[in-house]
Amino acid sequence: MKKSEKVADILAILQKLYPKPPIPLDHKDPYTLLIAVLLSAQCTDARVNTVTPALFELADNPQDMMHKDVEDIKAIIRPCGLSPRKSKAISELSRILVEKHKGQVPCDFDALEELPGVGHKTASVVMSQAFEVPAFAVDTHIHRLAYRWGLSTGKSVEQTEKDLKRLFPEETWIDLHLQIIYFGREFCPARGHDPVACPICSIYGRKGIKKS
Repeated sequence: MKKSEKVADILAILQKLYPKPPIPLDHKDPYTLLIAVLLSAQCTDARVNTVTPALFELADNPQDMMHKDVEDIKAIIRPCGLSPRKSKAISELSRILVEKHKGQVPCDFDALEELPGVGHKTASVVMSQAFEVPAFAVDTHIHRLAYRWGLSTGKSVEQTEKDLKRLFPEETWIDLHLQIIYFGREFCPARGHDPVACPICSIYGRKGIKKS
């Protein structure tokens, strides 16, 4: 089988299972999505969703957030981990949004990645999910699955992003990012994975994959 046929089949499986994948982080606009994605670093989406209601009750826009005490922000987001760093980033990026971007989240990769606490993955999620700009946010979970399925070498997250962008049509990237995440949670977890029962690994799993 040609690699292009394999890619098309994997895409078909994912689209059949998750035809309209919802964004797993609760938010109401680009700013609240940006904050939620920032909080999700080394934290589950489910936990973030339990924390953000209180945080957004404190402030749900950069104009208000920049005036809140960092200690108050830290106390609320503590369950997400890395609260000293994340609270400082939330406060500082809110100030920058007001002072440099008229209080709006910029629809621009470079401007987003200049914000404290915002790396390429976070910027990619915001660009794709808030602004519908084709981007392929690759986290460690997508990185792992791409390697398991023989779609990338697994040498780095950056290389995996390049490989997936090369293999899949641009118009699929926004949904595909979410589809792979949902698939990984349901069928292809890091631990307790049974490749024989996995709808994709059972067909296209890299040789040598063992039940973990």
